[in-house]
Amino acid sequence: MAKVFTYTAVDGSGRESKGQLEADSHEAAVQHVRQSGLFPTSLDEKESNRPVCPKHVPTSKRVTALLAPRLKGKYLAAFTRQLATLLDAGMPLMRGLRLLQDQAEETGQKAVIGQVADHVEAGGTFSESLARQPRTFDRLFVSMIRAGEASGQLEQVLKRQAEFLEKRRRLARKVKGALAYPAMVCVVSLSITAGLMIFIVPKFAKMFEGMLDGAALPELTQIVMAASDILMHRIHYILVAALMAVALWKIIRALPAGTALTDRLALRLPGYGNLARLTASAQFCTTLGTLVQSGVGILNALLIVRDSSGNSVVANAVQRIHDAVKEGEGISQTMAATGAFPKMLVGMVQVGEETGALPEMLARVSTAYEEEVDSAVEALTSMIEPALIVLLAGLVGTIVIALFLPLIRLITIMTGG
Repeated sequence: MAKVFTYTAVDGSGRESKGQLEADSHEAAVQHVRQSGLFPTSLDEKESNRPVCPKHVPTSKRVTALLAPRLKGKYLAAFTRQLATLLDAGMPLMRGLRLLQDQAEETGQKAVIGQVADHVEAGGTFSESLARQPRTFDRLFVSMIRAGEASGQLEQVLKRQAEFLEKRRRLARKVKGALAYPAMVCVVSLSITAGLMIFIVPKFAKMFEGMLDGAALPELTQIVMAASDILMHRIHYILVAALMAVALWKIIRALPAGTALTDRLALRLPGYGNLARLTASAQFCTTLGTLVQSGVGILNALLIVRDSSGNSVVANAVQRIHDAVKEGEGISQTMAATGAFPKMLVGMVQVGEETGALPEMLARVSTAYEEEVDSAVEALTSMIEPALIVLLAGLVGTIVIALFLPLIRLITIMTGG
């Protein structure tokens, strides 16, 4: 009985198309798409008696996909580098995959590599086998491998992909590492404040009862004690409010308008906005340069850059560039019109287009922006650390002053002042 498949594919110019077809097996469906002059990027089986909906994914499949094993970032880069080395040394692909499967230390790693090797052994291409593991190999990875297969330069493409993964990990590690210390200071600040409010302030509150002969406590002291009471006896309200805030944030981020608004605000935040813009520019250069250098068509490469940008403002700008290039316009001209990219990047891309050395120019700009990211990270860290220290001192100082004000008033009363 024929099965119904829906597919997404690209042609030689990178133009994306979607459709559905009937075939006896997954391999037959892939072959049918290829005979149409297209390169399939995804192929999903549907029940023949169910209306085909490209966005519909059965719950069981979603759960299975979430529970499927995957290669994490560090091991993925190592796997790519090792496979490139084996292929460059003349080892056949299947033998290289089986060797890496045997060397894998974790069960999940063995499972992923084993499934890729099994599909290749059954007659599928390497890129098709990788596409069947979407939790590990994203669209960018698969597209680069597909281009490497088409050009006969699979080992070179694997080397570039390994360098790209390592560079992306280094960039992410720098940003996370820079924010780790401020985050730790913030946690310590909140912990110290909570400890004072829960253990120290209540003891002073009992001590102040009846000490001022009916006189009211200072307003600051009353505020601090009220906050302490809420923290001790109404903590569930705080937790509910925090959960509601998180849920509201997720709802806002799930809406296209909300995502656009928050991403736009992120780019305008003092300190962080500059870092986010530089990081997006570095990622744009690295991703587009690597894809084009690996043989991926410029239109398809721009679509992949759009989907991996991580910021809707940048994604919309890349979409505009894609549409303009599709109409025959230059990349740099539209980049300048979007206003989402620094002028230096636009100028370097323009030079790359004029000289025919766009990938090399993007690689140079990417290196320059990575250095700027380092400087931006240091600047952001130097700005956050003193701000958090001042905040901690302010919180603790406010509590201490609030606790000593009644004592000062009591001394004043006792001395007849």
